[in-house]
Amino acid sequence: MTAAGTAIRDRPQRSPHRRGPRDRGRPVLSRFPLRWRLAGYAAVLGLGLLYLLPFALQLATGFKTDPDAAAHPLALLPTTPTTAAYQRLLGLSQAAEGVPFLRWLGNSALVAVLVTAGRVLFDSMAGYALARLRFRGRSVLFGFVLAVMAVPGVALLIPKFLVLNTFGLFDTYSGMVVPLLVDAAGIFIMKQFFESVPREVEEAARVDGAGVFRIFWSVVLPMARPALITLTILSFQGSWNEFTHFLVSTQSGQYETLTTGLARFVSGGLGGGTQYPLKLAAALLSTLPVAALFFCFQRYFVSGANSGAVKE
Repeated sequence: MTAAGTAIRDRPQRSPHRRGPRDRGRPVLSRFPLRWRLAGYAAVLGLGLLYLLPFALQLATGFKTDPDAAAHPLALLPTTPTTAAYQRLLGLSQAAEGVPFLRWLGNSALVAVLVTAGRVLFDSMAGYALARLRFRGRSVLFGFVLAVMAVPGVALLIPKFLVLNTFGLFDTYSGMVVPLLVDAAGIFIMKQFFESVPREVEEAARVDGAGVFRIFWSVVLPMARPALITLTILSFQGSWNEFTHFLVSTQSGQYETLTTGLARFVSGGLGGGTQYPLKLAAALLSTLPVAALFFCFQRYFVSGANSGAVKE
């Protein structure tokens, strides 16, 4: 046997399970047999359909009549499709028992917009101060922020009611908005982002004569677009779905939001009977704004926070 044949025989054979240069660029699922991939796709599809089933039932029930919804609650196709539930919610019907859905929608939209704008402004300012400014007690203050995040919201309901009642903010729009303008979780998110911003950018602006607020507003804040969009989505979703705070801060019907109004509606406060089409149609309409906002800006959740900030 020649020396070349001996070298080929003695060369260590690559294990069939080891990744070679050809496998490094291939997707992980493509390395499995076809039958296993099809089984995996079928399982994921089945779980996805199971997850979407309640939303499909909600959509279908909104176009049913009350007897049809009671007789066939799990049917995905209405027997006699009708838009009576949506007409009644939008004030287009002459039903004897009206549902103030548009008033609930207006209150929720007003509170959500004001709270979102306040949280984006104040949380970003507080996060930048905790991340960049040097002052006595900064670590202790940040510890208090983390401690607030650990306190259950239910434990603050009675103190919140007492404070609002003492300052004359109970059953007012101010009492609904002001306590929600600052959020500990938002401060934490913005602080962590600002700490990842290179200091060279701020130092360059400081050399050009920019002050602290100028650096924050014109230099650092535009770089924080992914974090700001994330905070905007979370703030809008949280204030839109808020229930316990509005429960202890309001009493009159004119200040009801979608959450408190739907809760009273479901508990039988607006007429008897099951009224499944009306209730599920109202729930669907109240979900659409948050879902649309999330799907429009979801790509910013994973976008690079500091892409292009500093060129090497």
